[in-house]
Amino acid sequence: MAALDMPRAAWRDDEELNIFEGAVRGFFEAEAPPETVARWREQGIVDRDIWTKAGAAGLLCASMPEAYGGAGGDFRHETILMEVQGRMGIDGFGASLHNAIVAPYILHYGTEDQKRRWLPRMATGELIGAIAMTEPGAGSDLQSIKTTAVAAGNQYAINGSKTFITNGQHANLIIVVAKTDPAAGARGTSLIVVETDEAEGFRRGRNLDKVGQDAQDTSELFFDDVKVPTANLLGPSEGAGFFQLIEQLPSERLQIGIQGCAAMHRAIEETIRYVREREAFGKPLMAFQNTQFKLAECKTKLTVAQAFVDRCTELLLAGKLDAATASMAKYWVSDVENEVMDECLQLHGGWGYMNEMPIARMWRDSRVQRIYGGANEIMKVLIARTL
Repeated sequence: MAALDMPRAAWRDDEELNIFEGAVRGFFEAEAPPETVARWREQGIVDRDIWTKAGAAGLLCASMPEAYGGAGGDFRHETILMEVQGRMGIDGFGASLHNAIVAPYILHYGTEDQKRRWLPRMATGELIGAIAMTEPGAGSDLQSIKTTAVAAGNQYAINGSKTFITNGQHANLIIVVAKTDPAAGARGTSLIVVETDEAEGFRRGRNLDKVGQDAQDTSELFFDDVKVPTANLLGPSEGAGFFQLIEQLPSERLQIGIQGCAAMHRAIEETIRYVREREAFGKPLMAFQNTQFKLAECKTKLTVAQAFVDRCTELLLAGKLDAATASMAKYWVSDVENEVMDECLQLHGGWGYMNEMPIARMWRDSRVQRIYGGANEIMKVLIARTL
């Protein structure tokens, strides 16, 4: 029994993509073996040099144009990177956010000067990207953010706090979602880039203690009268930030679906290995019909999820992925992912509850998939608007 055996999506039939996948696997085998990833989990953060090594290997900004230091690929390359990372269990390395969320904001909305100033340094790993949306009092409701950016002359003064920020301890290029006109509601929101290495008043708070994703640096950030040039505004004018976020969120939500499929694939493979080796009542667990039925259900869920995610990826590549469909991918795949993780942990019995076992860590890591990128309840609201 294989975790997945379905025809490859047409967009995957590309020899260059196969070569890239091999390069990604080779990189992680060399630079992130299991003992290294275990150390990352123990220390609560990946080593800083994995970023510069990934940059030298061409894995950072893989979908950015070569003119800006990228590898000249597209979203397919980012998908391959996410899938390989998930299936190999490379915990905590936030390259997908850096590559496929932060860099595209700069590419799509940045000036030529901004693109040439930031993207090449992101491609080398000199700059590590993050996006600061969530605040202590504002999560899925982005219109309720309190962080402000007040213009005075040719500078903004940014004040506020952010939390749950992925890459928060390492990031030194942060896209801050701020109110440039608090009275204007959504139309008063702007995206402003802060290079933290030269920003007085910027502080990092705790590397947050989470239920899962132990190796990922998820942090509080504080902006106390942080001055940045008004030239760091993304877009031609203030007030476009909320709409820029809305335009890019379908891609972010699809990425959660992609990562969910990769995690399910790994969980099922780990469980198949375990139930073939583990014996009860004188025979392998795999010989019991209940085990076979449960794994058959898991395989079916993964197959359906992968087919839908591959279709959504095809739509995204064609510029046709709408918000409702992306929301379906995000909420449904993450729900199914958690169902599969729970079944796989159950088949491991008591050992499944031990943190030394991969399935225990995957079970914990998967829970947040239903929360970040917009809680699944919000996804259903967006889908319901199409009825």
